[in-house]
Amino acid sequence: MSALLKTHGMDGTLVDPDWPPLTLAELRPLLRLYPALGEPTHIVSVSPRPFSAAGVVATRKARVFIKRHHRAVRDREGLLEEHRFLLHLLARGAPVPRVLVSAAGETAIEIGEWTYEVHETPPGIDLYEDAISWTPFRSSAHAHSAGAALACLHLASLDFTAPPRKPRPLVASFTIFAAKDPAQALRRYLAARPSLSAHKGVSACADQALELLAPFHSELAPLLPALPPLWTHNDLHASNLFWSDADPNADLAAHATAVIDFGLADRTNAAHDIAHAIERNIVEWLVLVNDPAHPDGVPIHFDHLQALLDGYESVRPLSSEESAALAPMTALCHAEFALSEADYFLSVLRAEEKAAMAYDGWLVGHARWFSSAPGGKLLDALRHRAAAPREQGAARP
Repeated sequence: MSALLKTHGMDGTLVDPDWPPLTLAELRPLLRLYPALGEPTHIVSVSPRPFSAAGVVATRKARVFIKRHHRAVRDREGLLEEHRFLLHLLARGAPVPRVLVSAAGETAIEIGEWTYEVHETPPGIDLYEDAISWTPFRSSAHAHSAGAALACLHLASLDFTAPPRKPRPLVASFTIFAAKDPAQALRRYLAARPSLSAHKGVSACADQALELLAPFHSELAPLLPALPPLWTHNDLHASNLFWSDADPNADLAAHATAVIDFGLADRTNAAHDIAHAIERNIVEWLVLVNDPAHPDGVPIHFDHLQALLDGYESVRPLSSEESAALAPMTALCHAEFALSEADYFLSVLRAEEKAAMAYDGWLVGHARWFSSAPGGKLLDALRHRAAAPREQGAARP
């Protein structure tokens, strides 16, 4: 298979895709439902993301981004949860791409075993197109701009009142550690996902992670009532942003022009979303994947951390409770997505080895790292920032 048709593997390598790539033959009947676009002429680029098949497609009248999901991952209603959120954000001026509507008024198109969505290509450059999650920004300036873009989304999301998403694979929800009793909430989470509840390895690792993460939940619990529910992105990595400039010498001027890929979005809270941005961009977890015996060797980009938070607070200053919540939330936020990935690997792909990486390597491995001295350094940096006087710390312009 061509290197262009490889996807990001779980250890940072390029691997054969789990889903067949898009073809012009399958796109022709799809795009007939969008007559204003015209016929597809060629596939410009293929996305290396592993959970779907996607790419930029040139038609006779436009360039669009098309993504194809297996219906077990995203059926029509599952995609409409995301599309309603995107439409709301767009109406409030947030920098997000428009989901295109078919001649029949649909944005989520089911054809056979697949569900398709067609987006406009946003302004800017896909500068981090090949970057894998858990790899860092190119500069502190990029981190600052990413934080500002995330704050803009949160302001636009304030009056979006849709309920939380239904249980689905590959959603970064926040229910287990939002509860007074995480053990009981964990049992409910697993029970709603038969592939997880019936799996002894998942249950054992979930219990182990629950024990490791208990101190962070104790730290977070008093702050939870002050964290208003909010629909959030939950996957703000540099690769989910478009950028104004590709010149590496222009990093100080380059800024984020659009936020893309709302597949993990759900109703959580702002601190949860910021914690995910920290977890995705600031810690190089792939180093831990490839060398789990040396947790102290995992790079932490403290300069990017401060820039990300400064950028966020230049648009939306955090409350004192949100600032204090960031340390424990950063340790906790990945837990449900790790379980959701395990559900995807077990229930959709039937890939036990990949599932084990999610429920053991990521769920337990990350929990153990945050309980170690290296993880403590990151969390202490967040605690120190939260404790700093407002004029010196959190609300920096």
